Amino acid sequence: MLYHLYEMNHAAVAPLRAAASVSRQFWNAPMNPLSDSYLGRAITAGIDVFERVTRRYGKPQFGIDETIIDGERIAVEEGVVWRKPFCELLHFRKKKDIEQPKLLIVAPMSGHYATLLRGTVKRMVQEFDVYITDWADARMVPMTSGRFDLDDYVDYVIEMLQELGPNTSVMAVCQPSVPVLAAASVMAESDDPAAPAAMILMGGPIDTRRNPTEVNKLASQHDIDWFRRHVISTVPFGYPGFGREVYPGFIQLTGFMTMNLDRHISAHQDLFWHLVQGDGDSAEKHERFYDEYLSVMDLTAEFYLQTVENVFIKQQLPKGELRHRGELVKPEAITKTALMTVEGELDDISGVGQTQAAHELCRNVPAERRQHYLQPGVGHYGVFNGSRFNTQIAPRIANFIRDSLARG
Repeated sequence: MLYHLYEMNHAAVAPLRAAASVSRQFWNAPMNPLSDSYLGRAITAGIDVFERVTRRYGKPQFGIDETIIDGERIAVEEGVVWRKPFCELLHFRKKKDIEQPKLLIVAPMSGHYATLLRGTVKRMVQEFDVYITDWADARMVPMTSGRFDLDDYVDYVIEMLQELGPNTSVMAVCQPSVPVLAAASVMAESDDPAAPAAMILMGGPIDTRRNPTEVNKLASQHDIDWFRRHVISTVPFGYPGFGREVYPGFIQLTGFMTMNLDRHISAHQDLFWHLVQGDGDSAEKHERFYDEYLSVMDLTAEFYLQTVENVFIKQQLPKGELRHRGELVKPEAITKTALMTVEGELDDISGVGQTQAAHELCRNVPAERRQHYLQPGVGHYGVFNGSRFNTQIAPRIANFIRDSLARG
């Protein structure tokens, strides 16, 4: 019912958006003497903000078509190298024969598209042969494609690592830290030759009992039936996934926005004044960020509920209770995969210490093949994006992977 109300609300606003579009054309017309006046710019700015607030944002593109290596510009081509109903594996292939280690970046399946890691990919593609998971929007996957749950997620990661072959490293950003660690554990126990050479876990909820954040507290205050009743909805008619139970992206976005509502309101007020004053650079930076931030996707209900219950409510992984296909996940089986964890000092999504807990679970990884890094002065987003990631975190990751590969 909630999804249908959301669709009805979007349809109800459509006439207002059409009227705003016509009004914008009038106030922007070169023949209109008021178009360049303060009044004209203010009205146009108001229309632009209204249009952005009520717009439905589509899936963004990575748009990475080149990189710079040793001062040389090298063309990059994005392509799909592996595909299943709920995920495509993208490869950023360089159009020059350069030998670089393979790196699989596992993007979060938590509401935003993989392009949220555009900055991560852009930086790492300088150092590695980069692949990234491009998770599907559940409302676009027909019911005939079946279910997708946490076990399937782990299986997908294993299959992608097997597709890429030995000596591939894996980087998990936020939510996938748990299933990636589970996948590495399963592969280690079966002595799979494609088990990752190095595993980097960044800002992930390995043990949410440590320094719990507001996100963690919300999960601990409710049982799984509460989440099923309040946030699960059915994809309405008109989408390929019609009838599928999902956790809608717009609900998650609402949660993220309300956590820092004052900041988002202030940002849109600033956008209005930037537009009025003709400050195109500042307005463009705002628009680039929110074009990405407001683009959301739906998750299958079974994946979302299992993640909430197993990771956030029951904390099964650190308690040694997490199972994959009925079998216990044993991080202690990992002996050959090097382990690096990265956290942000100001992270309000995954508290300090939650990712570092992986080292206690992977207790049989030799001390010389493990590393933990706490980045001062960054929050959750800064762990994998921005200037500190580019200059302080990424070089450490690159050195750790290369050192791990050199050690064999």
